Amino acid sequence: MCGISGELSFDGGQPDPALMERMLQRLARRGPDHAGTWADGPLLFGHRRLSVIDLSDRSNQPMVDAELGLALVFNGAIYNYRELRSELLAKGYHFFSGGDTEVILKAYAEWGEQCVEHLIGMFAFALWNQRERSLFLARDRLGIKPLYYSRTPQTFRFASNTQALLAAPDVDTALDPVALHHQLTLHAVIPAPRTILQGIRKLAPATTLTIDAQGREHSRVYWRLQALRPAEPRTDAEWIEAVHAALRLAVRRRLDVADVPVGVLLSGGLDSSLLVALLAETGVRDLRTFSVGFEDQPEEKGSEFEYSDQVVARYQTRHHRYLIPNGDVLQRLPEAVTCMAEPMVGQDAVAFFLLAERVSQAVKVVQSGQGADEVFGGYFWYPRMAAETGSAVERFRRHYFDRDHPEFLETVAPAWHGPDYTADLIAARLAEPGAQDYLDQVLRLDVTTLIVDDPVKRVDNMTMAWGLEARVPFLDHELVELAMQLPPHLKIGGGGKDVLKKIARGLLPDAVIDRLKGYFPVPALKFVRGDFLEFMRDIVNSHACRERGLFQRAYLDRLLAEPEAHLTRLQGSKLWHAALLELWLQLNVDPGSRVIA
Repeated sequence: MCGISGELSFDGGQPDPALMERMLQRLARRGPDHAGTWADGPLLFGHRRLSVIDLSDRSNQPMVDAELGLALVFNGAIYNYRELRSELLAKGYHFFSGGDTEVILKAYAEWGEQCVEHLIGMFAFALWNQRERSLFLARDRLGIKPLYYSRTPQTFRFASNTQALLAAPDVDTALDPVALHHQLTLHAVIPAPRTILQGIRKLAPATTLTIDAQGREHSRVYWRLQALRPAEPRTDAEWIEAVHAALRLAVRRRLDVADVPVGVLLSGGLDSSLLVALLAETGVRDLRTFSVGFEDQPEEKGSEFEYSDQVVARYQTRHHRYLIPNGDVLQRLPEAVTCMAEPMVGQDAVAFFLLAERVSQAVKVVQSGQGADEVFGGYFWYPRMAAETGSAVERFRRHYFDRDHPEFLETVAPAWHGPDYTADLIAARLAEPGAQDYLDQVLRLDVTTLIVDDPVKRVDNMTMAWGLEARVPFLDHELVELAMQLPPHLKIGGGGKDVLKKIARGLLPDAVIDRLKGYFPVPALKFVRGDFLEFMRDIVNSHACRERGLFQRAYLDRLLAEPEAHLTRLQGSKLWHAALLELWLQLNVDPGSRVIA
């Protein structure tokens, strides 16, 4: 796991090494173990390494294979690299390192752009073909690893976060009006290729991009998720056994491919608890688990320790439990926001940030339960959407959109008004072929689009801010392909995630399985009061916010008058959503501004 960056010049000149150094400084938290650069005429690569596989210097990057004329910077983990290595050895390739990075070089030499179809794992990489003078970029099927880029007439740059790209003085930092609509409507999800900034884009999941030295480019989508029942029907028992076997394989893959200890982020919910059980089931001993909790509010508990403790007791894990006071949350919020590649409103972003800080002192790699709710139908809004009538997008809107289009027009200044971009996008994504019924359409949309730019991006950013690699077994693409074929009752039945509950029965305490669905709670960011309210008030009343002129003052005043009365359909604070976006812009785009008025 690492931070990658690069620049390809189109004007016959050479990239600026000083700029690359600034970019690498902004990637340093992602890779504390090694830094390196490599140049070839118009191309300059930069890399920050977190050493997880083949800890020797032989796997440092940028990695160059002079014999093949290829150079690579890579972020991620290839879980089938040993199998691919054996296959490539049989084809006559020889290796000078023992990790997964070099396997990508050889795979590209053998299969060209189709190399990505052979990779199982999470990845974002850039490969320079010295002979063809072309740059090849790729992102994994489910977008677990980030890959941002910016382009001007003279140059193409890429990096693992937007902060690195913003080190360049020529990036267009104007807000993208379409992305702004998504940000404020779709729970801060801005689907690729857009970001909130006009001058920065991101490679879509399951996509490759090739650019030559003249700036000509072409892209290819190499994987599309289908949500159709198989031709041969299966019984419920057969489905359950198939999912159980696929889950065991997914967690084992993410344990075996590491030359350092691997822990588990144990929230106390079904998903992370099941990871612990499955690892124990496959024979793992001396499991390391980590939980975090926050102060309670009268309306909501701030921890799930009562459930995580039961899992720890059953499996006798080496457990670490952290309780973080609200004062620490508020004090560290700005730091967490500077580590967000894009503005993220999820309450648990700062939770993951503070948990990762502590976990990184004990291990370098953890498994996490992200993706289970989206893949296996765990959220409360899925059955409500399925039971609705009307158009596909209206059924979705009523239970997911943070604000409808008329409220969006009240939220932002007239300069940002336009059509209902988000409804148009969601309608088009739901209508794509390859989904059998409405629930299949929604779950496929969530897995391939919404989750990428909400929980998955959040976990990557917040853990990698501390040089901690998070692996997500529920997003193993082979498991996801299987899950998309499941009949609906094995997903939304039994209160959601029915198939996982049936697998867990007997492996976990019944109290963990039968509890109401929980969320990573940070109550102070949902029930906005006290110091948190004053913090947000200072942001939206600041000189920088007023000068930006993004929000309509009447709307902000309404939120400030009754902050706890204005919640989204997913129970997020609308005041926090506005304050977070403004704070992210102040800290990352115009850091010279002052937050306090």
